Amino acid sequence: MVSRVLVTDAAKAIIDQLREVHGELLFHQSGGCCDGSSPMCFPVGDFKIGSHDVLLGNVHGCDFWMSDFQFEYWKHTQLTLDVVPGRGASFSAEIPLGVRFLIRSRLFTEEELNQLEPVSVGESPD
Repeated sequence: MVSRVLVTDAAKAIIDQLREVHGELLFHQSGGCCDGSSPMCFPVGDFKIGSHDVLLGNVHGCDFWMSDFQFEYWKHTQLTLDVVPGRGASFSAEIPLGVRFLIRSRLFTEEELNQLEPVSVGESPD
C-alpha cells in the first residue's frame, strides 16, 4: 500500500519534543484559516474532528486529518510533513519552538493511485 502522508526526520524530532510536553498529538491540514494551508498540530482533545474530516493516515504516531472538501482537491497528491525555521501565524503546537510545520507534495503516479491506503471519515476518539 502507498501512504497518502509521509513525515521527514526533522518533523519527527519536533513531534517527539511536542509529545513530551503535550502528550498524544494529531494533525489537521488547514484549509486556509490563520496560516494559509499549513498543517496544524494539536494535543489530542484540543481540536474537534468532525464528521466531514478525512483521516489520511498516521505520521510518527499522530493521526493526520483533512476536511473532506479539501481532500477532493488533494486526493491525487502525496503529502510530506516537514518543518522549517520560522514562526507561523497559527495556533499550532510547534509555534513556541520557533519552527513551523509545512507540507511538501507531489502527484501520485497512476500505479500508486491503484495502491493507495484507504481513508476513513468520522470523528477522532477523545
